[in-house]
Amino acid sequence: MDKMFVAAVQSYWNSREAQAAKQAAKGVADTGARSSVTGGAQMAALENLVVSMLVKQGLPRLDVRTGTTLELPGYFRPEKKWDLVVVSKGQLVCAIEFKSMVGPSFGNNFNNRTEEALGNSVDIWTAYREGLFGNSPRPFLGFFFLLEDCEKVHRPVKASQPHFRTDPVFKDASYAKRYEILCRRLILERHYDGTCLTLATNEKKTKVSCPAEDLSFERFTKDLLAASQRFC
Repeated sequence: MDKMFVAAVQSYWNSREAQAAKQAAKGVADTGARSSVTGGAQMAALENLVVSMLVKQGLPRLDVRTGTTLELPGYFRPEKKWDLVVVSKGQLVCAIEFKSMVGPSFGNNFNNRTEEALGNSVDIWTAYREGLFGNSPRPFLGFFFLLEDCEKVHRPVKASQPHFRTDPVFKDASYAKRYEILCRRLILERHYDGTCLTLATNEKKTKVSCPAEDLSFERFTKDLLAASQRFC
């Protein structure tokens, strides 16, 4: 499993490189690193790895969706398109977001990713409370995050405090540490049932690491499979 996970992460970097090259060949000039992401599907290998695990456990392949028919009802908006959705026998089994962040703009993008993760969870859980998923048992909500492992994400970062002091846990916390705090607190506050934080270097042979065992891919998939077992 470790080898398959590393290969899937490597596919992410390969996909970004291929998309940037494709854009360049077309003469399309995107700003910054945007040319490597506008083609989409960078996380497909990671999504497919999770799909294979769910199917191996016993869920019908047609119930596990990626790519299309991923829309689920919201409360504050009509619907939201997730990255991986499992609907079995008319019941929502799980919904997972796969997100990533590469440099150089880690600062502004951290706030954007935080707001996005919180907004998505509040929207779907409110829709669930309002009965928009019928009589489904509580589904598994997952958040997978891939962060580029580079020198900049490990530097201490000062928080602006013009009026009030920030939470001491963020004192001189690097961007990697901020994401770790985010992922852990998303579970603590029950916004998500499982989160995974993976760091990976952008190289031909990527080096993959996890800052904490409770945020590892192994723990994430273990919790996902345990939650989905009742639908098999």
